[in-house]
Amino acid sequence: MRSFDHLSKSPTMIWDGQQRRKRDKRDTWMHGLKYLLRRSQSEEGQSLVEFALTSLMFFFLMFAVIDFGHLFFEEMDVQYSLQEAVRYGSTGNHLPDPKNPGNVLSRVVSITDTFENSVMGATISSIQISSLLGGSGSAGGPGDMLTVTATASTPLMTPLIAQLFPNGQFTFTQSITVKNEPFPPSETK
Repeated sequence: MRSFDHLSKSPTMIWDGQQRRKRDKRDTWMHGLKYLLRRSQSEEGQSLVEFALTSLMFFFLMFAVIDFGHLFFEEMDVQYSLQEAVRYGSTGNHLPDPKNPGNVLSRVVSITDTFENSVMGATISSIQISSLLGGSGSAGGPGDMLTVTATASTPLMTPLIAQLFPNGQFTFTQSITVKNEPFPPSETK
């Protein structure tokens, strides 16, 4: 019996089967590498498209949150300013007249000025002051019910969201009713 083991161990002699297996491994490896390169290029394009779509949605939602947060801030600012103005008006106090030293403004003008000086960013379109007994345009006397209503608007920052509102502005109305304190009736002016 002849042994061919010495042939496979010789560095100069390689079997055809071994040669073919090495070539197949190399070809398979090259084919796999080419496949991965083609696939990664197509995945890069797909990733870019996915990123573009999701980033647009992310930025839209982020600006929407900022816009609505700004709107809620403006509403709270107007509400707080109304509270200050109504509190000032319910005490029967008057602001000094800046044009006529020594004189005072009426209570209605004092309430309006207190409100306008306190509000920060919103644009005030109207302020209505009325009392239960005195009617519209009257701050009422002691023990009367004082109502102050303000209509304000604030612009939206995000163009897509601004299109949902008339003129790109959010308009809202705030109102507060309080009972006047027992001040001297001479302060009713």
